[in-house]
Amino acid sequence: MEVFKTFSYIVRRLLIMIPMMFAISIICFIVVKLEPGSYISQYMDNPRVSVETVIQLKKTLGLDKPAVVQYFMWLKEVLKGDFGYSFAYQIPVSKLIWDRTGWTLVVSLFSMLFTWIIAIPLGIYSALHQYEVGDYIATVLGYIGLSIPDFFFAVLLMYLMLQSGNTSIGGLFSQQFIGAPWSMAKFINMLQHIWLPTVVIGTSGIAGLMRVMRNNMLDVLNSPMIVSLRAAGLEEKSITWKHAVKNAINPMITIAGMSLPALFSGTIIVSIILNIPTMGPFFYNALLNHDEYLVMAFLLMLGLLLQIGNLIADILLAIVDPRIRYS
Repeated sequence: MEVFKTFSYIVRRLLIMIPMMFAISIICFIVVKLEPGSYISQYMDNPRVSVETVIQLKKTLGLDKPAVVQYFMWLKEVLKGDFGYSFAYQIPVSKLIWDRTGWTLVVSLFSMLFTWIIAIPLGIYSALHQYEVGDYIATVLGYIGLSIPDFFFAVLLMYLMLQSGNTSIGGLFSQQFIGAPWSMAKFINMLQHIWLPTVVIGTSGIAGLMRVMRNNMLDVLNSPMIVSLRAAGLEEKSITWKHAVKNAINPMITIAGMSLPALFSGTIIVSIILNIPTMGPFFYNALLNHDEYLVMAFLLMLGLLLQIGNLIADILLAIVDPRIRYS
């Protein structure tokens, strides 16, 4: 019976994602169309390009049709797995995004894991040592990480690595492993490179996540439930780890589901500086070149990640907390 409820809940959530993605696609299209100018603008300002050429180019790219017609033409192709044509790169958008989406997810997940490994223990420690020296130190360090811009932190780490004699900086592989087939040596080489963007991207989220975990822990530790457990004579260690942490961690699961798109988009500046093959540089160039189909594909991907992240978070919440039911 419980398995059937779980399955029906997942099916319902997947069905709800369909109209949500339809609404997100409309918003993406409107936002992109509201952007001043278009890809054709660079040719209109060029005196060497005739008006007839511009008109023919608009017709070829489908930009001469009304916005509503363009949207439904684009949506029809998206449903087939075709996200349109990249004007700047002159290849289908799907080839661009699928080549780099994998690395974007890898960097984002590594960054999320790094943030959680640091922030959650710090939040628990700060709550258990409220207003003590360790609490203040953890708070100050967290806010220092929050206040340092990603691009500055990336440049600073690159400078420190160069000063230490490390010349293999940037990218995800050393020169000899680029294009080489996967092996244990190549995997180790990737780990030696991926820590840099992981630390840069993940550091900015530590302070906020730590404060949320600290506040959750303080709320639970001061709740009537914990007071009753202490009155019953349970050990403080058991109360903290079996009851307080378990209840305080629930809101963090929801935050994790919502943070994946933020990490996904947060790789833009860092990827440009560190030469990481993610979607970030493509999205930045697409904005500069008014490459609208590439921009819309990126925004759609962020919306889909948010939907999937929320679904995973809801399922995990029901697993972690028995009080939550799929029904």
